[in-house]
Amino acid sequence: MSDKKTVTSRRGMLKGAAVAAGAMSVPMIATAQTTSLRFQSTWPSKDIFHEYAQDFAKKVNDMAGGKLKIEVLPSGSVVPAFQLLEAVAKGTLDGGHGVVAYHYGKNSALALWGSGPAYGMDPNMVLAWHNYGGGKALLEEIYTSLNLDVTSFLYGPMPTQPLGWFKKPVAKVADMKGLKFRTVGLAVDVFTEMGTAVNPLPGGEIVPALDRGLIDAAEFNNASSDRLLGFPDVVKNCMLQSFHQSGEQFEILFNKTKLNALPAELKSIVDYAVQAASADMSWKAIQRNSQDYIELKKQGVKFYKTPDAILRAQLEAWDKTIAKKATGNPIFQKVLDSQKAFAQRAGQWQNDYLVDFKMAYNHYFAKGAKKS
Repeated sequence: MSDKKTVTSRRGMLKGAAVAAGAMSVPMIATAQTTSLRFQSTWPSKDIFHEYAQDFAKKVNDMAGGKLKIEVLPSGSVVPAFQLLEAVAKGTLDGGHGVVAYHYGKNSALALWGSGPAYGMDPNMVLAWHNYGGGKALLEEIYTSLNLDVTSFLYGPMPTQPLGWFKKPVAKVADMKGLKFRTVGLAVDVFTEMGTAVNPLPGGEIVPALDRGLIDAAEFNNASSDRLLGFPDVVKNCMLQSFHQSGEQFEILFNKTKLNALPAELKSIVDYAVQAASADMSWKAIQRNSQDYIELKKQGVKFYKTPDAILRAQLEAWDKTIAKKATGNPIFQKVLDSQKAFAQRAGQWQNDYLVDFKMAYNHYFAKGAKKS
């Protein structure tokens, strides 16, 4: 072999060795696996609340980039609405979307996240108390005491809920007595204290019960949900404003073991998706509820303001209810004390600082307002 050919051959051998060595030094890139989680909401598929649940899932799925996928089924797909908590805790479902008040039967203190006047806090203030005033730790304490393997995220401040839909409008406290009425949570006790006969039906069963005369009146939540569920098809009178559930929010539940098994990156995505979904839900609610309020009027629904006498009677009934429930249930009183301390401080600040927006609205839109 000539010297020239020998040099060329050696160069080829060295190049091949370098390529092989380089190939060995490049790490194997594993294809990212998708973790799929099956959720169920406590809402019918046509309800805007189920849409909110899907909105949260989409935010997680989009941000996770294929690493995590949440599928949300409507109420009843796997378990009945009121059995969601147990199903998530046992791992039958990986998670769910509902409200804390639906777990009222496990410990009445759970209904304090939604039921009642919350010492004058609006829904967003209740969420502030939960996240920064001690509420989150108290909720975790209750779930732990019940041996429930769940992680709870509260989000989505709901607008003030109506007193409800009535076959005949109510004008005084006495009109509430004897009514067969649907509500949930501690509102059951409040309305019972006011003389109504309460039936805590799940959302999807309310309108059929009204239609068949099994109940005389019912509350659910908001103009959009009420319209989609068919309330105006069976009842034409709606009483606006109430303290029975004036500060409620949604709950996103995860099976704790499933959530803790996720990488830190995905757990952070879940956390921030909750916060993003909370803001988005509150904005969407204003848009859709105001539109559906107009549509309900077009369908012949008559709206009445709940008389102040009934609102005051609710507050008095609430005081009696919480006094009874706190007896023999230390955590119930603990939650109340925490809420009250936060509400006294935050409520004074908000009430002192907020301008009367109704004054400005009337200036521009009330009868007799100047036309610009």
